Amino acid sequence: MSLPLDQDIPLDTLLSVATDAARRGGAVLTECARTGFHIEHKQSINLVTNADHQAEQQIIDIIHAAFPTHAVLAEERGLTEQYPSRYKWVIDPLDGTTNFAHGFPAYCVSIGVECDGRGMIGVVYDPTRDELFTAQISRGAYLNGIPISVSATDHLDRALLVTGFAYDIRETPNNNLNHFVRFALKVQGLRRTGTAALDLCYVAAGRFDGFWEVTLNPWDMAAGVVILREAGGTVTDFQGAPHSIYGQELVASNGPIHQAMLDLLQEDPAHS
Repeated sequence: MSLPLDQDIPLDTLLSVATDAARRGGAVLTECARTGFHIEHKQSINLVTNADHQAEQQIIDIIHAAFPTHAVLAEERGLTEQYPSRYKWVIDPLDGTTNFAHGFPAYCVSIGVECDGRGMIGVVYDPTRDELFTAQISRGAYLNGIPISVSATDHLDRALLVTGFAYDIRETPNNNLNHFVRFALKVQGLRRTGTAALDLCYVAAGRFDGFWEVTLNPWDMAAGVVILREAGGTVTDFQGAPHSIYGQELVASNGPIHQAMLDLLQEDPAHS
């Protein structure tokens, strides 16, 4: 039996549900941070907490109450799909789990919405600062309702960059340490926050000038990439080709320093 395609849903409606879900997920994280939580280990240094699971359930419940036929790709439970849908919600209920587990206030809820494979909505909520980053395709990016845009920094030596390291840093040669060293010697400053979704939003808001990482998942990027693009930023893979959230590498910038970042990432270590 063939099923009808999903009807077009207004962007404002999608954004409203995503915003509600992000805030409700953030409230779960805040409550767990206050009252306590349990930690499990997926791998030696890859954590998950019951806060991840509780926030994810809250978010999915809100989405499915509004859109029961939509697909959901969430970090902890993977893809939930009753039947093929034009719409996919890509969720990280707690980006920055290690920070959260240590009481370090840098973590967030990330919710992106795709339609026909294209990112349409991005919502990232940081409950520790009550900062809500939002974007709708072709409608700009906002922080707590105020428009944001990328920086104008045009040289690496005046740039503040951010990066991250994968959980398998001890096991893989593709661990980003070589790139980290090269950038550290070229830029004004380099940070590592532990939350890729906020890193992308901070580039969008002009707090960072650029961000790169070698091993990311779709839920790390889905919302932040929409927000960055709508803030005027540039995002590609390491070769400068169009970026996909289903690839692992990402270079995000304000635009003027993008080529310089790509050049450094492609440098032959033997001649650096």
